[in-house]
Amino acid sequence: MEFSVLRPCFYEKPTIELAQELIGKLLVKKTDEETLVARIVETEAYLGTNDRAAHSFGNRRTKRTDVMFGPPGYIYTYLMHTHCLINVVGGQIDQPEAVLIRAVEPIAGMEEMQKRRGSLKRDVDVTNGPGKLTKAMGITMEVYGEPCWGENLFIANGEKPSSIMASRRIGIDGSGEAVDYLYRFTSPQSRFVSGTKKQNNGIILNREEQ
Repeated sequence: MEFSVLRPCFYEKPTIELAQELIGKLLVKKTDEETLVARIVETEAYLGTNDRAAHSFGNRRTKRTDVMFGPPGYIYTYLMHTHCLINVVGGQIDQPEAVLIRAVEPIAGMEEMQKRRGSLKRDVDVTNGPGKLTKAMGITMEVYGEPCWGENLFIANGEKPSSIMASRRIGIDGSGEAVDYLYRFTSPQSRFVSGTKKQNNGIILNREEQ
């Protein structure tokens, strides 16, 4: 399988736009066993300084958030409980923003992903959540700060869906007015989108009109 790896210039756009444009792109992880490929079907944008749900709210710069203050297109990983979550840095230098990859749909290497996740009743549970997808694809904290066009982990061009849905982000209760921002973007056609039926209600955006 050949890939058209997204170059640095792709990430040089407003973070909201980046979160939308990542829908349909391919997340690729090369392992010792095989190359794992999954289509990104769900993202969440976090707009840093003025976004109470963002780790960098109020321009908070720590060892964990440091990479977000650099150029866009680099990987921001962090631990949520015992799960590693992967984000793409957005914005500009000293504008600490990021896009969380929340769910992906396996394209190649499903058997290997299932093996990493263990026994599951439904195939969608393999990668329909941010902690699930990293475990399935073998993505760890070690990729923190690496570019999204690396040798063993990268994002490549993929088929653009005809529409995406904008809705509220998940799991950010206690973030004030930020809980109502429509900064979560999903591919309505995919079974691998996370969340409940209620959480997946939103506004349909026509990609061709953006």
